[in-house]
Amino acid sequence: MTNTNFDPYTRFGLKKVINADGKMTILGASTLSDAVVAGEKLGAQRFFEIAALSQATGQYIAQLTGAEAGIIVNSASAGIVQSVAALIGQGSMHHVFHPFEPTLSRREIVLPLGQDINYGAPESLMIEMAGGQVVHAGYANECTPAQVDMMITEQTAAVLFVKSHHAVQKSMLTASEAIAAAHARHVPIIIDAAAEEDLHEYITAGADLVIYSGTKAFSGPTSGFVVGRQQYIDWVRMQGQGIGRAMKIGKENILGLVAALDEYTTVPPKSGDTMKQQLTPLISQLNAIHGITANIVQDSAGRDIFRASLKVDPQVIAPEKLADALRDGNPAIYVRAYRVNEGILEIDPRALTDEELQQIVDQIQTIITKEKN
Repeated sequence: MTNTNFDPYTRFGLKKVINADGKMTILGASTLSDAVVAGEKLGAQRFFEIAALSQATGQYIAQLTGAEAGIIVNSASAGIVQSVAALIGQGSMHHVFHPFEPTLSRREIVLPLGQDINYGAPESLMIEMAGGQVVHAGYANECTPAQVDMMITEQTAAVLFVKSHHAVQKSMLTASEAIAAAHARHVPIIIDAAAEEDLHEYITAGADLVIYSGTKAFSGPTSGFVVGRQQYIDWVRMQGQGIGRAMKIGKENILGLVAALDEYTTVPPKSGDTMKQQLTPLISQLNAIHGITANIVQDSAGRDIFRASLKVDPQVIAPEKLADALRDGNPAIYVRAYRVNEGILEIDPRALTDEELQQIVDQIQTIITKEKN
């Protein structure tokens, strides 16, 4: 019998969370719609020939993105590991079973230095887990196509380009420029587009493999997918018999992701204009709080995402203290604190109701009032 009274907050002593941070893994990334939960339920309560399910759903995703082939994996991180391993092994079953054998010397992965990010785990660690050797191109504050080109050698297995708000944005080559630089040297390129929203851009630009998270922009369950050239996807699929075995995805999340992509492609997600409308009254309320100066800003990576940016006066309260106090409350309020060292906090509205936005304003006011007293 189903336990309809199950409450994990009470049972495990957990705090409820107001997520003003965005689609972050530390908070569970996304909540799932009824349609996605229904897809998961169907997958959880049926048996399948898993290889056939994986092939069929991969073909569906390929058609959706315009790629030759695709495969659903358990996360974007798993996609990185299995894609790098695939391009090192190049279809060798011996490599699948012995991925770190030293006789396989073509292991270098060229990565712009400003894109060697920690997104919750280091990008370079995912490459190394696959047996790859990171070769940095450019510098912390710039990378050009020529700087990528000069790092490509006979030992280069692939170029990896990371499209992320975590990465350096200024003086950085574009994905299209990276694709051209790799292909000019007859080297495949992987695009890590984990949190990106455009299903077609990188395949259209000529990328060989593109990796997405299923649970971020697409509001699916814990999952990821890789799309690209048929041969390379075949090689990625082979990794399921090797290191990919430790990263396998369940049938319920495969079908949950399919349902999420169905919904994403038929029901438009919240637009930037909608976010700005939602944030406008919030900005007025925040600017009325002593010590806070607020305005609306666009996502630093250029996505159609708008957030409230709060400049916190350190003479009133230390920005770090405000962020900590919000997080330590119950409910725990998580704001984006990537620029807290600059005195800036951000509120991402995508997962927030109007009631939660009001709770955030009230709690900021309460914390600052207590600080003054």
